[in-house]
Amino acid sequence: MATGSRTVRPRSSVWLSERKTPKRKGDQQPVGLDHLKIVAATMRLLDAEGLSGFSMRRLAAELGVTAMSVYWYVETKDHLLELALDAAMGEMALPIEAVGPAEGLEHTPAEPRDWREQLRQVASEYRRVLVRHPWLSALLGEYLNIGPNAVVFQNAALAVMRNSGLPDDRITSGLSLVYQFVYGFGTIEGRFAARCRASGVTQEELFHEMMGTVEDRMEFDEARKIMEARGGGTVQEMQDRDFTFALDLAIAGIEALRER
Repeated sequence: MATGSRTVRPRSSVWLSERKTPKRKGDQQPVGLDHLKIVAATMRLLDAEGLSGFSMRRLAAELGVTAMSVYWYVETKDHLLELALDAAMGEMALPIEAVGPAEGLEHTPAEPRDWREQLRQVASEYRRVLVRHPWLSALLGEYLNIGPNAVVFQNAALAVMRNSGLPDDRITSGLSLVYQFVYGFGTIEGRFAARCRASGVTQEELFHEMMGTVEDRMEFDEARKIMEARGGGTVQEMQDRDFTFALDLAIAGIEALRER
C-alpha cells in the first residue's frame, strides 16, 4: 500500500510466515527448549513486568540461554508476542455447545443452553483473561490475532450470537457491542489491579485513598452519591455488579432490536 511516495509495509505475522525455525548454517537446535517453554516464559515476564519491561534478552536470561537460542525458534519479537497473545486466548473456557467436543473425545449432545447464558460465559471469560494479563489489551488490534485459539474463540462467539436470532448482517454489530464493552471494562480493571500490585497496596486501599482525595471537592458531589448507591463491600464486588448489569443491558438491547 502506497501513501504518497512512501510505501507502507504491513508487519509480518507468525501465522502467515512460512519459516518455522530460523535454521542458520552451523547452528544446532538448543537442548531443552521448545515453543511451549518459550511462550510460557514470555507470558510470565509480561505478567510480572509488562510490555515495557519485556525484551528478547530478558527472556533469554529467564530461560537461562542465549538470545540466539530463542531466535532458533522464533524469528522476531513480534512473532513471539503473537504466540503469547494466542496462548492467552486459549485460556478461555468457552461454551461446549458453541465450540464442539474436543477432538478424539466422544460427546453426548445435551440440551442446548440459552444463548444469553452462553453469551454471558463468553463475555465473562474474555473479561477474565484481559484482567489476568493486563498486557493483552495492548496487543489486540496491534497484531492480526488469527492464531488457532483466537479462531476457536471467534467461531464460538459467532455461533452464540447466531443463536440469538439476529440476522447474519447484524451479527458482527452485536458482537462489536459485547467485544468493545468487555475490552474496555477488562482493560481498565486489569490495569487498576496491576497498578495496585506495582504499588504494593490492595485495590481497596487505593480506591479509598482516591475517594478520600476528592471527599471535600464539590464537583465530585454527584459522583460520590452514585458511588454510595452503587453497593458492594469490595472493589471486586463493585466491579462484578457493574459488569453483570452492564452485560444484562447489552443482552436486553440485542433482544429488543433483533425483532426489528
